[in-house]
Amino acid sequence: MKPRAAETRRTLSRHLLTWALGAQLVVWLVLVAVAWSTSLRETRKFTDGHLVAVAQLWLGTASWNQTDTSGGLPVPSEHVHEYAQDVAILVWDNGRLVTDSDQLASGLDLAKLPDKGLVTVAYRDAQGVVHDWRAYVETYRAEGRVRRVAALLDLKKRYVLAEDIAEHLTSPLLILMPLLALVMGWTIRRGLRPLDKLSDEVAALDGFAGQRLDTQHRFREFASTVSAINTMVDSLQTQAQRERQFASDVAHELRTPLAVITLQARAAQAEPSAERLSRLEQEALRAGRILTQLLDLARAQRAGEVGSGHAAETPQPTALGEMAARLISSHAQLAYENGHEISLVEPDTPTVVTVQPMLLELAMRNLIENALRHTPSDTQVVVEVWQAPGAVGVSVSDDGQRADAVSAPVQASSGLGLGLRLVERIAEQMGATLARDDGQSPMTTRFSLRWPL
Repeated sequence: MKPRAAETRRTLSRHLLTWALGAQLVVWLVLVAVAWSTSLRETRKFTDGHLVAVAQLWLGTASWNQTDTSGGLPVPSEHVHEYAQDVAILVWDNGRLVTDSDQLASGLDLAKLPDKGLVTVAYRDAQGVVHDWRAYVETYRAEGRVRRVAALLDLKKRYVLAEDIAEHLTSPLLILMPLLALVMGWTIRRGLRPLDKLSDEVAALDGFAGQRLDTQHRFREFASTVSAINTMVDSLQTQAQRERQFASDVAHELRTPLAVITLQARAAQAEPSAERLSRLEQEALRAGRILTQLLDLARAQRAGEVGSGHAAETPQPTALGEMAARLISSHAQLAYENGHEISLVEPDTPTVVTVQPMLLELAMRNLIENALRHTPSDTQVVVEVWQAPGAVGVSVSDDGQRADAVSAPVQASSGLGLGLRLVERIAEQMGATLARDDGQSPMTTRFSLRWPL
């Protein structure tokens, strides 16, 4: 079911196309608004200029002896241009109305007409409905006579003209939108090809086999992504190598006690003896301790994982001295049985670190048990909590002579490797480091957990 859900997930190309189409729609709406505003403004200028031209033309060509034409002027009905405007004409000679082409004088408030200029006037028709008309008035005085001409245009026709012009401007854009959508879809798919190729390469990448992404011939924007993926692959390879080394350590640790158990069991079947049964018991206990350490490692990893189905322990301030004292008390019987002396050294002020208490307990317990189990009798074991400039920590030192007492990095050897590998992993999860050195005389071996401040 999960793969099917992944298949129904939106693709990046569809996401980009949706946003591109949305942006295109917004641009188109803005263009419509701009076209309407522009066409209205230009239509207003055009019609006002038309009124001025008609009025001036009428004023310049009409005769002083013009008779009354209130009955209307003949208007041709054929071959009318789509942008032709029906202009009404009012003419007065010495204050007497001699021309009223559209019978408007009765519905106009003539007192609001200026001697010269543009004005918007209200016209009330026979049904009492008020209409807005645009008028241009021109007055001419000569030889003691006054002629006044008014050219008028219904503003509704102006708005119709502006709407028609805006429609002519925006219609091509609307028709081109599907074509633009196809072009953008093709462009987006073409532009995402490098990303699709990178995605395929990442899907086919086998990080545990040592494969890495090629850093050559990449777009600059992909450089950080490729670098991050290669870093993650390197980390996976390192982790895989550590896991293989750890599996080898476990196999090595278990092989010896199991082989001895097998040999002693066969010998005991042929010739039982108390010595052989004791050896069987010791090797069985050794194998049990190894399995216990493996269980501790599983618990440590599970405690450090968030979202793994297990409740992760919350880091909290933990006093190293109190933890060390509790573990020394619990290992006092083992120290006595092995003939060891174990003690605690800590400063006067408490040393506190913020860690998961269970992880800290596992790490310190393994260090103490290693010192008690892998050193000869009469060995002195010292657990020391210390504070230093820039760091705090806890150390487990002993003065016993081990087979691997030469100072060296933490590694698997002589039965100590599995426990130290466990401590090393726990230290990483706690943000600490595990170090090994010779310690201070008379100590010969020291393991330290160090937390930087």
